[in-house]
Amino acid sequence: MNANFDNIKRLFESLKGIGFIERIFGWSRIKNQMIDASADLQKLISRIESSTQADNSLSIERATSKGLNESVTRLTTEVQVLKESNKQIESLQRELTTASEQNKIFLKRGTELSNELSVLRERLEATERELQKNIQQNTQLLKDEEFRKQDHAKAVDSLKNIQDRIQNDRNRELQERKDAEINRIHKLRETWTAHQENVKNTIKTICSKHTIEYVERVPFKGEPDNTLKISNEFVVFDAKSPAGEDLSNFRNYLKNQAESAKKYAKEADVKKDIFLVVPTNTLESLDQYVFRLADYNVFVISIDSLEPVILSLLKIEDYEFAEQLSPEERENICRVLGKFVHLSKRRIQIDGFFTRQFFELVYRSAADLPKDFLDKVSEFEIAEKINPPIERRAKQISVKELEQETSSLKNEANAKGIVTEESVLSNRLNKLPLYSAESYPEKKDEQGGLFDE
Repeated sequence: MNANFDNIKRLFESLKGIGFIERIFGWSRIKNQMIDASADLQKLISRIESSTQADNSLSIERATSKGLNESVTRLTTEVQVLKESNKQIESLQRELTTASEQNKIFLKRGTELSNELSVLRERLEATERELQKNIQQNTQLLKDEEFRKQDHAKAVDSLKNIQDRIQNDRNRELQERKDAEINRIHKLRETWTAHQENVKNTIKTICSKHTIEYVERVPFKGEPDNTLKISNEFVVFDAKSPAGEDLSNFRNYLKNQAESAKKYAKEADVKKDIFLVVPTNTLESLDQYVFRLADYNVFVISIDSLEPVILSLLKIEDYEFAEQLSPEERENICRVLGKFVHLSKRRIQIDGFFTRQFFELVYRSAADLPKDFLDKVSEFEIAEKINPPIERRAKQISVKELEQETSSLKNEANAKGIVTEESVLSNRLNKLPLYSAESYPEKKDEQGGLFDE
């Protein structure tokens, strides 16, 4: 009896002190106590019903039973409430399980984030160290840059000084070349300006040497530069030179002068062969040396060809009447004159070729030689002087002496390995055409260079 009451008392004590947390997590224990108490209560009821105890005891038991019934009713109600609470607890347990799983996920994610945070912290620390290192390097580079700027400024100043010095040297060199070219042009113009006087003096010298009449004042209209009287005919030698350095129009100028020479050729006593004397260094710009017009011919010759031309004209004076000559004599005269004309033209052609070569050599030496070499060459050039043999009026040029000089020069050339065989030179010189194919298309001479094989 006492044991059964003890179970019930324990149940009541547990129910009196139960809290919310114990209702959630300790409900199994309460449930077991209620089952034990319910079993004891049923046993007690059975004993009360079967017992015929005293009324006081029965009343007490009944009162106790009534109280127990009320307690059971109240406990049943509480059990229903606890069942509802149990459902809520199960729902809360499910939510708790879900929350626990989410918590695990969050813990896992938190662990991952913590690891990532650790990695990021390490990276941040490494970045900070790298940043510090870069800051130090940047500071050093700024210092180096400042030094470099100073060195660069010094180098730029030095380079500018060198550039200015080079530019000044270049300007001085260009100015010297310009002055040299201007001097060359001035000398060339002076030479061409003095050409008329040189031609006149040369012709007078030849006339004095060979006793030829030089006519100061002609008895016909016009004023030719030089006039000789040979075989009772007036032979006109007009000096012509270009007006400037440009020789491109010199040929047309000579052609116009040849046509204007008709005023001399139409005179009765004037020889129908008129000569235009030009500077030797202009021959290279010409491609025509004979202008054959309707009533007269005009020949372009150089000042070096004056004496042989005049001597050839003087040779004709030995014959008073052409009709007195035999056919053989006529043939010989024509052969000599033809040979002379051919040799004169060849000489003009070859002199023109070498003139071009000398001009090219002079220009190349001025352009290609280093400045110090060129200055030294100029010093030697100024100091050099060439004195050709002086021509004496009272002394005739000896052919024998010329042959001896030629033989001596030939021996010296052979001793130095220079080819002087006349057959070889003649073959190569003959390859050079005398006339252009345009002037005489019917002549198909073999073309070749002056010294080409």
